[in-house]
Amino acid sequence: MPPACRRRLIVTALSLAVLIPSGALAEASGASLTPLSIFRECDACPEMIVMPPGNFIMGAIPGESRNPFYYDKAKDQFGRRKPGEVNILPAEHPPHRVEMDVPFAMARNETTHAEWMECVDDGGCSRVPDHRVVTINGYIRLGPRHPVINISWQDAQTYVDWLNRKVGQTVYRLPTEAEWEYAARAGTETPFAQGDALTSDQANFSRLGTENILGHPMPELRDPNGPVTVDELDAANRWGLRHMSGNVFEYTLSCWTPEHLGLSSDSAYLAQARATATCRRVKKGGSYQTSMDSLRPAHRRFGSEDFAMPSYGFRVIRELRVEAGGG
Repeated sequence: MPPACRRRLIVTALSLAVLIPSGALAEASGASLTPLSIFRECDACPEMIVMPPGNFIMGAIPGESRNPFYYDKAKDQFGRRKPGEVNILPAEHPPHRVEMDVPFAMARNETTHAEWMECVDDGGCSRVPDHRVVTINGYIRLGPRHPVINISWQDAQTYVDWLNRKVGQTVYRLPTEAEWEYAARAGTETPFAQGDALTSDQANFSRLGTENILGHPMPELRDPNGPVTVDELDAANRWGLRHMSGNVFEYTLSCWTPEHLGLSSDSAYLAQARATATCRRVKKGGSYQTSMDSLRPAHRRFGSEDFAMPSYGFRVIRELRVEAGGG
């Protein structure tokens, strides 16, 4: 990726202690949490990482995408850009600065099948999803440490509601797309948190899809048969979040828009997400079925709230508060 495609992202120092406002923490009882602290609030709760405060440029820099294909609305057909022509995907533009003014922690991993089944066994989730993926050799059954799949956005809400009942507060939810992208970038300025490109040791994505996009063989890549376990591969970004790129698409709270709204703060994105009762929801991160290009943090897709796929999953965030008088 040429230097012109790099971005400027700012992460500021935290001057106030971030606190969990309720009860004892399973792994951080009574302690103030600082950026990148890891905690688990209850036995059934996911492992969380406190995100540093700051601001960033949301969206893609012109030319960041390597995908040469585009959709011509006027002609209602797909076309291919000429060699050297800068690719601008409307859904990833315009790039704009967003202030992260809602303190939060994000789950270290995608929600696992084991975590989901705890919700089912406890009566909080009614859906028992098919935990298999189909390959050319037939169905492969996944394990408890694989991400939960074949659940919808609406299903994810039942899990979030259950978590909130476990801790006695309405603090867990899906991330806005601003929160998701900020966390995925982890203070980096490159198209991927790991740099200008990804390897098969860093993320789970499609070799064949990547070759089709780039137009040349890439024998160094692997083609997966499905998701990998959440702690597999060298898949963590600088802030310790695993598989933000690849493995399974992750639902967000945000409603789809054909272009970015250009909002200036995370709280504005949160208000926008909550303003509509139902909509097509943004999903991020790409999956084992998609090309490397779709794993960029700027990339956006959408899906219906009631639609489930083997390549769809989610992770949660927990809203935090900042202790007054700290410094």
